[in-house]
Amino acid sequence: MKLLMFSGFCSSSPWRLSVLKSPLLWKSGTGWRRQPLRRTHQHSWASNVVQGRVSVDQGSRKLEISTGKLARFADGCAMVQLGDTSVMVTAVSKTKPTSSQFMPLVVDYRQKAAAAGRIPTTYLRREIGYTDNEILTSRVIDRSIRPLFPSGYFYDTQIVCNLLAVDGVNDPDILAINGASAAVALSDIPWNGPIGAVRVGLVDGEVVINPTQKEMTLSTLNLVLVGGPHSQVVMMDAAAENVLQQDFCHAVKMGVKHTQQIILAIQQLVNEHGNPKRTPQKMFVPSTDIVEIARQLASEKVRGVFSDFTHDKVSRDDAINKVRLETEEQLRDKFSEAEPYEVKEAFNVVSKEVFRNIIMNEYLRCDGRDLRSLRNINCEVDLYKPLHGSALFQRGQTQVLCTVAFDSVESSIKTDLITTLISGVKEKNFMLHYEFPPYATNEIGKLVGQNRRELGHGALAEKALKSVVPKEFPFTIRVTAEVLESNGSSSMASVCAGSMALMDAGVPISAPVAGVAVGLITKINLDKPTEIEDYRLLTDILGIEDYNGDMDFKMAGTNKGITALQADIKIAGLPLKIIMEAIQQASVAKKEILSIMSKAITKPREKRKENGPVLETVTVPVSKRARFVGPGGYNLRKLQAQTGVTISQVDEETFSVFAPTPNAMHEASEFISELCKDDQEQQLEFGAVYTGTITEIRDIGVMVKLYPNMTAVLLHNSQLDHRKVRHPSAIGLEVGQQIQVKYFGRDPTDGRMRLSRKVLQSPAATVVKNLSDKSSIVIGARDSSASSASS
Repeated sequence: MKLLMFSGFCSSSPWRLSVLKSPLLWKSGTGWRRQPLRRTHQHSWASNVVQGRVSVDQGSRKLEISTGKLARFADGCAMVQLGDTSVMVTAVSKTKPTSSQFMPLVVDYRQKAAAAGRIPTTYLRREIGYTDNEILTSRVIDRSIRPLFPSGYFYDTQIVCNLLAVDGVNDPDILAINGASAAVALSDIPWNGPIGAVRVGLVDGEVVINPTQKEMTLSTLNLVLVGGPHSQVVMMDAAAENVLQQDFCHAVKMGVKHTQQIILAIQQLVNEHGNPKRTPQKMFVPSTDIVEIARQLASEKVRGVFSDFTHDKVSRDDAINKVRLETEEQLRDKFSEAEPYEVKEAFNVVSKEVFRNIIMNEYLRCDGRDLRSLRNINCEVDLYKPLHGSALFQRGQTQVLCTVAFDSVESSIKTDLITTLISGVKEKNFMLHYEFPPYATNEIGKLVGQNRRELGHGALAEKALKSVVPKEFPFTIRVTAEVLESNGSSSMASVCAGSMALMDAGVPISAPVAGVAVGLITKINLDKPTEIEDYRLLTDILGIEDYNGDMDFKMAGTNKGITALQADIKIAGLPLKIIMEAIQQASVAKKEILSIMSKAITKPREKRKENGPVLETVTVPVSKRARFVGPGGYNLRKLQAQTGVTISQVDEETFSVFAPTPNAMHEASEFISELCKDDQEQQLEFGAVYTGTITEIRDIGVMVKLYPNMTAVLLHNSQLDHRKVRHPSAIGLEVGQQIQVKYFGRDPTDGRMRLSRKVLQSPAATVVKNLSDKSSIVIGARDSSASSASS
């Protein structure tokens, strides 16, 4: 009995198996773990955990990183705080490998409403799904930490960034990157970190590190920079307002310098409180023997394919796949006990090696270009007349169609309350949506909306164009970039096509924008794996050069400066020298692309297309505003339903009218003219008495028409008689009856016409109720005729 009770107790305890089986092992959701002795009992473990904290000076503020207090079941956990913004990041990795042949890393960055002191506005008042900002921040964190995992480490790993408190001053995304770095570095997960991240702003020409949200509104640069040890660059993501190249390079250097302070702080925390790194069961790397045989079997064949410059993307892939199948079959015969991944990866190693050696040694690429040449570029604009703007950009086998659509300012994107509090962005009247259908790469797939990759590429292209679009444009602008063919750098092709489509639509952009991707092939020093012995930079990379290369460096800008940049680095950091050369090489290519684009269209159209939307303002006098709007806005709703226009009030007498087409505006103008046409009201004299006809009986009064071509006016119950009238029928008023009223002009507040019948009646104290009310009584009647009418 005692044994059963003990077992029941243990079943609800996370340490049940450590008590029943071994004091050194415990069971978690990710498998069996070796348990530190201090974790034998919960109470002793919780009381003996040592908390650590380090801080880094950020001007007048301090960036604090701590561990040991929260989420202690995770492999690694770190708390990062700047000002009153706090982020907790956890890292957990399974101890059993997966069957996938890539690093299965998942990063989840969540914006919690509670962290901003708000309640979610969803139906269930819970956080449901992911916002665009959450997905984009998760991608930035992923690109920052992924390159530092060891090759062949294919174990499910998850990073969760949990916002605990947001002060509305300090952005939490930078804290989340540093928190992810600290959490993985403190854990026993194999990782070649740590890294450090800063945001770099440029305010009045001065570099500002980790600027506040208020400072960011004045900054012309928003650069997220992640650095590694030895002043290396691991990741960059930037949006800029046409920043000069030399200013951008200076900002990068200053950012790298400040990342080193964060790295040193995390290293100090790891030395004091970090866990020893685990030894994985196996690394998914093929043995040297099978790679050597694969090299002997396939090296010359692969070299022949990559040296044949007549191949395009499809034929080259087919030829390589043919060699792959032959080689893998021979390897399986020779190494019958080898695992499938070793056979596949052995060929991949050889193929990648041959591809890179041709570039490194012969300075040639698989399509015959030299290292700095662009592919052939063709540009077209105004493809379809009904569209507000359109452009087609073809670069090699990458083809993007961009269209522009205008809509009313009410169609702008309104961000949710939590994103507004965290990022400071309230609404956007310019958006770019990127679409990558499966047929672009000769594949079959489901069209189920944007995935994370599409969202990221669209956000990059949007940042590249946003700074040249006028902020006070009268319409909401949506650019749709659809990739029709893809063989590398489709996001930068979207920038080029989007720039031309905006000019074709007549948007007065400040300057045309072009984008280009630069790749990298490196040769690592075998004696010092962290040092790069030699390298080659490639302008305008193909898809295969991205796959087999070490960097995808995307940069967009005008002839003058830089508007966006994103550096995806696939090795554990690059020295500043290579980054600066990449910026220079991309700048040269960017100007060459702009020159080619100028042959299709040089500047924005002076006038928008005839079939485009129309925006006009209508001035409605206060005296006619009630008639224009109608009861409860009836006239405006009717106008929108019949013509498709949208009307919004600008000020007391001015309304803005948006029409999707000129024909719709013409119909709307006729409708508005009919509403606001002059009638015989101008003949009315203040204080004069007129005979009007009752056209309608309402609960609150009667509608009276003074002239046949005038709009009926409400005569309220309070102005029908000196007695209190609950319903017009109580005093015998009927439709078609003629009554005398006195005109007192227009109400200065709402513009309504003021009429009164009461001032023409003799005073009475009788309270008149609805005739249907049987309990009505007459009090203090002074007029026998009025009394008889009331009864």
